[in-house]
Amino acid sequence: MEPSGIPESTTSLYYYDTMSILCEKQIFTFAALSTTILYSLVFFLSLVGNSLVLWVLVKCESLESLTNIFILNLCLSDLVFSCLLPLWVLEYHWGWLLGDFPCKLFNMVFSISLYSSILFLTIMTIHRYLSVVSPLSSLRVHTLRCRVLVTTAVWAASILSSIPDAIFHRVFHSETSRCDYSEIKWYLASVYQHNVFFLLSMGIILFCYVEILRTLFRSRSKRHHRTVRLILTIVLAHFISWAPYNLVLFVQSLLKLEVIQSCKLIQQLDYALLICRDFAFSHCCFNPVLYVFVGVKFRRHLKSLLRHFCRSQGSSLLPHSPSAFHYEGASFY
Repeated sequence: MEPSGIPESTTSLYYYDTMSILCEKQIFTFAALSTTILYSLVFFLSLVGNSLVLWVLVKCESLESLTNIFILNLCLSDLVFSCLLPLWVLEYHWGWLLGDFPCKLFNMVFSISLYSSILFLTIMTIHRYLSVVSPLSSLRVHTLRCRVLVTTAVWAASILSSIPDAIFHRVFHSETSRCDYSEIKWYLASVYQHNVFFLLSMGIILFCYVEILRTLFRSRSKRHHRTVRLILTIVLAHFISWAPYNLVLFVQSLLKLEVIQSCKLIQQLDYALLICRDFAFSHCCFNPVLYVFVGVKFRRHLKSLLRHFCRSQGSSLLPHSPSAFHYEGASFY
């Protein structure tokens, strides 16, 4: 993925390609201010929103529900991503102030949060597909061992997929230090790897929801409707946020390979990259808003917790009764 918080309009990544020399890029005078304000706002909203979601999950819901485990991990992934935004703002203004190891770690954590979000959304959709289309086959996935194995497998796969980003990053010292890929081929490999992950996951999700909707249209039961609606909303928000950014990065990779040669397109991509990247990076604060507007049960829990907290600060919160929840009845949709 694009490694630096500095848009390509104000810096070359780590090499001088022919098109960059022939086509002088415009400097976006509004970029520094807009990015600083936006990332600061997103960081604050994500911190507050995802913390509230975790609060509701821990206090009012059962973590015996596999879907609730996925939601919890999605919140953690979004929180990790949002904590990287202040570093992007600092790099945007003053360059990379830390050393080589933090550079590698920063980009690895960035990739882990991206891959874990994609994988958890995909697994959530597959689990919902099994619950709706073939409910008997999903009964045995609610054991503690299964929850631990699935969660561990997703994080392990995310970490393994992110190792190249750690290995092939380094700090470049010029007028302004920057943390980038050591060679253009590793940047291209990262872009293509993430695009493949994104397209495969969206293909699986599309197939699952087609089958889910076909099953629900044939059934009069409304038991699954709320959960399906919220997960679908979360997936659509993720797709709308990240698809334009991935597309711009892919087109940009063609420019770097000189498959496409156009000065005008390079300048337009500068604007598109800035806008799409800011929108994609804002995604970490979207999910809590979706839970409030779509999740009826979540709203009820949040109102109860806030009411109880205002009445008695310092006292114990609402009693937690895990035994009252079982399987997907425990999801807070």
